[in-house]
Formats: sequence, structure tokens, C-alpha cells
Amino acid sequence: MVIDRILPEAAGGLTTEDNLWLACHACNEFKGAQTLARDPVTGRLVRLFNPCKQRWSEDRTHIIGLTSCGRATVVALQMNHKEIVCARQQWANVGW
Repeated sequence: MVIDRILPEAAGGLTTEDNLWLACHACNEFKGAQTLARDPVTGRLVRLFNPCKQRWSEDRTHIIGLTSCGRATVVALQMNHKEIVCARQQWANVGW
């Protein structure tokens, strides 16, 4: 896990408690300085998911975006990449 800025520093995000969140290394790397992404269903450009204000639905291994924002974030951060899903399966197997 790494400390991630919800609003990236490159986009003016500050290193304050309300802008920090724990993220897996892969999600943090894929996010980079992005704040927007395209919803794969509607094609609209939307804000990325804010984990301090929104909730995920998941089936223990796959992240499921239920809203335009969620779907865009799952794609932009490659949250269901096969290696990441495999890691989640391993974590679930040991009760994490």
C-alpha cells in the first residue's frame, strides 16, 4: 500500500489528511496525475472515484463500477487487470 493524493499534487492537490488515502501500488501508478477518465458505457469524461466520499461494490476479486464515475475509474486504474485480480484472490484466500 502507498499513500495516494485523491487530487494529485500535479493538479493542485495538497498533502492534507482530507486529500490522502491508501491505495495499492498498481492503482497509484495507473492513476498518476489523472483526475478524469471516460466512462466505457457512455463515453462521457467524468471525475475519478473519490474513496473518501463514495463506496465500491465488489465480488471479493473484481471491482464493479456501478456508476459512470466507478466504471471510468475501474478502466483508468486497470483495477481488474488479471495480475491484480489474482492478488485479490490470494488476499481473500488468507482472509484479508
